[in-house]
Amino acid sequence: MEPWPAHLPITRLRVARPTDQIDTVTAWYRDVIGLPVIGGWRDEGGNHGGYDGVLFGLPDADMQLEFTQHRDGSPCPAPSRDNLLVMYVDDRAALNAVSAAIQARGGVPVQPENAYWLDRAVCFEDPDGWGVVFSLKPGVA
Repeated sequence: MEPWPAHLPITRLRVARPTDQIDTVTAWYRDVIGLPVIGGWRDEGGNHGGYDGVLFGLPDADMQLEFTQHRDGSPCPAPSRDNLLVMYVDDRAALNAVSAAIQARGGVPVQPENAYWLDRAVCFEDPDGWGVVFSLKPGVA
């Protein structure tokens, strides 16, 4: 593996995407998946350019997931079945525990588009149709 490029002093990663149903998406990621909400905003005073948003924490404080909703709607097309958020676990016992916990909260597994995920992951779709995959990390059988 090559060393990290010195010209990219990245210290935090946030993945952001728009939605037209921020309250429903927030409830799904919080209540079904179980991600903690670590922040958010409403554009009630006009300080956010018409956007409301919510931030979810991932296991490392320097990784976040953000959803935004513009008051005029989203300019994005619907996702394909290969638009995925993939989160890795260390072993099959952890994968089974994640799957059971999400299903106990109302999550329904879906068939992945890509057969790669069939024997090593459990897949769900969020309310916008985006895939959420929990997978064994690469190299784990």
